[in-house]
Amino acid sequence: MNATMTEPVPVRTRWVIVVSCLAVALVVASMAALYTALPQIASATGATQSQLTWIIDGYTLALACLVLPAGALGDRYGRRIVMIVGLAVFAIASAIPLVVAGPEWLIGSRAIAGVGAALVMPSTLSLLTAGVEPDRRNVAVGIWAGTVGGGAVIGILGSGVLLWRWSWLSITLAMAISGAILAVAACTVPESQDGERARFDPWGAVSGAAAVGLIVIAALEAPQRGWTDPLVLGAVVAGLAVGAAFAVIELRAEHPLLDVRLFAGRGFGTGTASVAVQFLVSFGLFMVIVQFFQLILGYSPLLSAVAMAPMIVPMVGLSVIAPWLAQRFGLRLPTTVGLVVVGIGLLCLSRLTSTSGFVDVLWPLLIMSTGLGLAAAPATAAIVDGAPAGKQGVAAAVNDAAREVGAALGIALAGSVLAAGYGHRMAEIADRIPEPIRGPVTGSLAGALAVTERIGPQANPLAEQAKSAFAHGLHQATLVLGVVTLVVAAILAVWAPSRARSDAESPGAESAGADSAGKGPVDAGSVRSDSAGVGPAGSGSVGSESAGSESAAGAGKR
Repeated sequence: MNATMTEPVPVRTRWVIVVSCLAVALVVASMAALYTALPQIASATGATQSQLTWIIDGYTLALACLVLPAGALGDRYGRRIVMIVGLAVFAIASAIPLVVAGPEWLIGSRAIAGVGAALVMPSTLSLLTAGVEPDRRNVAVGIWAGTVGGGAVIGILGSGVLLWRWSWLSITLAMAISGAILAVAACTVPESQDGERARFDPWGAVSGAAAVGLIVIAALEAPQRGWTDPLVLGAVVAGLAVGAAFAVIELRAEHPLLDVRLFAGRGFGTGTASVAVQFLVSFGLFMVIVQFFQLILGYSPLLSAVAMAPMIVPMVGLSVIAPWLAQRFGLRLPTTVGLVVVGIGLLCLSRLTSTSGFVDVLWPLLIMSTGLGLAAAPATAAIVDGAPAGKQGVAAAVNDAAREVGAALGIALAGSVLAAGYGHRMAEIADRIPEPIRGPVTGSLAGALAVTERIGPQANPLAEQAKSAFAHGLHQATLVLGVVTLVVAAILAVWAPSRARSDAESPGAESAGADSAGKGPVDAGSVRSDSAGVGPAGSGSVGSESAGSESAAGAGKR
């Protein structure tokens, strides 16, 4: 790699940021883009409810399983080339429904698109951290984190606009064209890779992918089957067992896919936990609030997307400022304050009723997105800065895997609680509902409203009772999400490193550093100061160790 990567000109720096952020925005937007199109897809393809679920989940599952080995491939063979291949695969897979649009083909194409997305997502962050000079890197990571945070809303908004004028196929066409354009654009950014080219760890890749995949499958199936279902319980147990095996394999490997001792570092561990809970609550909330807009307020898919768009403003704006706060005050402050603010926003949302209006939803959403803006960028920077020099792809993959697992768990948790709350309230009046319509009415609010609309005005009282039951389920779901967020915030308030203490002071980090002196990818001194979590361009509290790490990082990336 040429020397311009060490001191890139501003134009090249900006271009790396633009391409990386557009690529990750496409990947994240694709996760949510088809939510609003599911009714059209069902009508056009004859897909069952189970098939509709896997049209969405197939993408998420493939992405979550493969993102960690994909990050390692980028470190070894080149992050740019891996991203280009991923974008090409994503574009081709997104175009498949334009030719064959049966449910099975659609599920398969979404899974293949997820494989491409897994190659793209870690490459975007690792290219950015390798291609942006240290004094601009924190701001760049902040922009990237803000883009990821707003990506799902962008996907919902974009699909709503397309569905307003065209069919659901316009969404897949737009994704295919965007992927192809970005694949060409990615050819113009500088390449970077790990200078050591350590051996690939196949057993770590297989066991890591299997562990993540089993946990995600359990999370995706839990809302429909219940947490006590044998398949769900079996997947959870198997996932934990394979995860333990993955840890053992990595501890014994000479060149591990992921040195699990990094999680003992307080900056790296805090960043991973924070990212996971941010996506858990975000996607859990998206799952319930979109239904509130459409079923309670009667919004169209486009209007529902527009209603969520204001979240982007504080999320992106504060993501640029938050790294400076982390530099100045340490990782603990923005992480704790951000998650507490998110929790407060969720608790405010738990007060919604079936008669609440848009303003009642808007201000808690803005509170929540403010907290996400404060917490997102410092958490991502903590993960990247806690990884050894030359392993930025793996660090980015850990960041992305935490997001995907968190999102899947959030959807499962919110969906399960919402369904239980709705079902409990409707069970109280089930014996007064005629048998032919009892199943659809007690199953979901969408089913209840479809039935009552066919019956006519005389069924309005039943529709209102169903809406009240949904509001009860939403109350419980947002309350649970809020409590989870506040509990994690309390734990990280103790565990997260402050400005005055470094990762190197924690026993786990010392162990990682000592062990890595003899083997593994962690160079001595590469588990950096934990004011860290704040990125390589930290304040004076990082001291000479940070400077040394940057020098090593630059050498490893050239």
